Amino acid sequence: MRFASCLLCLALCSLVQAAPVSLIPLPAQLQLADGRFKVDADTPIVIPSHDAASRQDALYLVDVLARTRGLHLKVTEDVRASHAIVFSRDPNAAVPQAEGYTLDVTPQGIRIAARDDAGLFYGAVTVWQLLTPNAQQGPVQVPALHISDWPRFAWRGLMLDSARHFQSVADVEKLLDQMAQHKLNVLHWHLTDDQGWRIEIKRYPELTSIGAWRTPPEAGHDGEPVRYGGFYTQDQIRDVVAYAAARHITVVPEIDMPGHAQAAVASYPQIGVTGKRPPVSVDWGVNPYLYNVDDATFQFVDNVLDEVMALFPSHYIHVGGDEAIKDQWKASPAVQAKMQALHLKDEDALQGWFIGRIGDYLAAHGRRLIGWDEILDGGVPADATVMSWRGTDGAIKATRLGHDVVMSPSPDLYLDGVQGDLADEAAGRIPVRDLASIYGFNPIPAALNAAQAAHVLGAQANAWTEHMPTMQHVEHAVFPRLDALSEVVWSPGSVRDWKGFLARLPAQLERYDDQHIAYADSAFAPSITVDIKKALKSASASVVLSDQAGYGAIHYTVDGSAPDLHAPLYGEPFTVKFPATIKAATFADDGRMLASARTRVLDRTSLLSRLGVELPNCPGSDFRLRVQPMPDAISMTPVYAVNVFDTCQQYPAAPLDGVIGIRADIVRLERNYALAHDEKLVVSRPHSTPYGEFVVHLDRCDGPTLANMPLPKPADNNRHVVLEASLPTQHGEHTLCLVFTAPIDGPLYAISLVSLKTRTP
Repeated sequence: MRFASCLLCLALCSLVQAAPVSLIPLPAQLQLADGRFKVDADTPIVIPSHDAASRQDALYLVDVLARTRGLHLKVTEDVRASHAIVFSRDPNAAVPQAEGYTLDVTPQGIRIAARDDAGLFYGAVTVWQLLTPNAQQGPVQVPALHISDWPRFAWRGLMLDSARHFQSVADVEKLLDQMAQHKLNVLHWHLTDDQGWRIEIKRYPELTSIGAWRTPPEAGHDGEPVRYGGFYTQDQIRDVVAYAAARHITVVPEIDMPGHAQAAVASYPQIGVTGKRPPVSVDWGVNPYLYNVDDATFQFVDNVLDEVMALFPSHYIHVGGDEAIKDQWKASPAVQAKMQALHLKDEDALQGWFIGRIGDYLAAHGRRLIGWDEILDGGVPADATVMSWRGTDGAIKATRLGHDVVMSPSPDLYLDGVQGDLADEAAGRIPVRDLASIYGFNPIPAALNAAQAAHVLGAQANAWTEHMPTMQHVEHAVFPRLDALSEVVWSPGSVRDWKGFLARLPAQLERYDDQHIAYADSAFAPSITVDIKKALKSASASVVLSDQAGYGAIHYTVDGSAPDLHAPLYGEPFTVKFPATIKAATFADDGRMLASARTRVLDRTSLLSRLGVELPNCPGSDFRLRVQPMPDAISMTPVYAVNVFDTCQQYPAAPLDGVIGIRADIVRLERNYALAHDEKLVVSRPHSTPYGEFVVHLDRCDGPTLANMPLPKPADNNRHVVLEASLPTQHGEHTLCLVFTAPIDGPLYAISLVSLKTRTP
């Protein structure tokens, strides 16, 4: 069997690379045949008579084809129609499981056959991709072929966080459309957290009148809204659930408990531990508020779940269970008395009891509990499903205990991780999670045996939105990495092929363009690098161009003009004299642009300057974020690099010959991070002026001080500050350690740009 699988892999990989089809995810089996079939406005779509589900699937194909290809097809039940696209229910369809389909294209027509509604729908999606091989409009020739296709995993998901930043119903439905086109079938909808409660609960109206709104830091200044929030009415949620169901997507709601509860406690303080009303949090991270463990609180939770279950027919209800720091429980005499009465050894066991009680309530209503892997820490109901996010250890532990699991590890499948390390990358977390790393993810940990692996339901990627205030940010983070995920969870592992995937991706990017999806081009963005030391000495530079994926043709110019296919094709490093403006763009084999042009100015001033996002952390802390100027900023730029634990960065290999001074363009940011027990890790440095200083050290962070520049008093009119200082004469290359000594109970500071100054020639 293993030898046969290898032959199948080789055959399919070579076939798809050579085939004029751009299908994502890659079908389980695909065979090309002779001939073609032309689809034009006169091509009918034939469905079984009196089959409402087939009609719905056919109308979906009609709609998406009209929007993307400009082809307007008609649906009919007339089986006499010829040269048609035929939808057929076939109990003998040659697919081994649910959601599968067969698809045949011959010179006489196209036929989709499936055993179930989902299979017909996914067959229709594949037909749509076959009919949109490029950005052209109108009739299209489809190659003859046979496809037998079915999913590798039952859970093929995406998590959307609507609690930190809120998306409109139209935004959510647009995302559901894209999920359907990628054959994903679970939207995990994160609806409550410390920063907002987004679901209307009629029995508790203050959850949305209070809990859905927060007062941002610096409200009303620099574009920060005076009040931020929003929520989904129950009618809107029903609409979203129905919209998803029509695309064979199940919406699984997440109602966080016992932690991440600050917005709920802000609405109804009596369900909290202290009885005091906090504000809805403006701080990202781990906040301290927990639900109480008394009967009144459980009655509140049960009542909420009743309304949630009435809105969401999903078998699973997600209850969170993550990052519940137990300080409030430890400090509460009433909670401690409850633990003793229950004979529980510690607060983790109390959380296990809490989750178990919720699990029993859900089970009594025919539902099943799913939660993040912390639910394992204190014991968990036997039928609970575990979503492994703290790496893969939770999945390994859960499967060994007999639990089903969904793989969703951080950072592997966290789409709030940045996609590249170029200076123009959007806001997000470090480390980089590039397109190749998502594509290379294996949902089955190597440590699992066959019986344990059978408990892996599938995988999902998570779009946490602390640093994604708008849908443009979400789309940039999700696409095209969602293409890679779709192939991970749908296609057989034996047929996945990175180079073949890249070859099929350009057509998909054009489909995004047609549907106005703000995808990222990070995988193909040209990097323009030079040897700065040599360039400064010779007033010329040897330029190296590359892109992250190693795919496509890079064309460039040296005079600042926009590169096109007529511009020089990069093949090997080339030399330019100063001054020069290099522009480079990446193109697919057929001439489609894969990445917009990137620019680098080459002159002495630019080579002596570094953007803050280009400066690495000082040794000792690898935590790093790329953030916007305000927590709720709606623009994609500017973006700044920060380390909330240690405000120290390095300018490595600084060429100090002839340097007489330094200029730093800095920005004051909000310190809106809840660090819980990690607060002790924040580095506090002594400062000699009221608001701290920007200090430059030589070689090491405890090395000689070269410059010490006082920071001004924080005020709305000086959020952006320019600091300048002279530097003592140095020779050769040195590391400059750049440190902010500002008090850690005040704002954060970030470097926008640092420039070394030389004598004017």
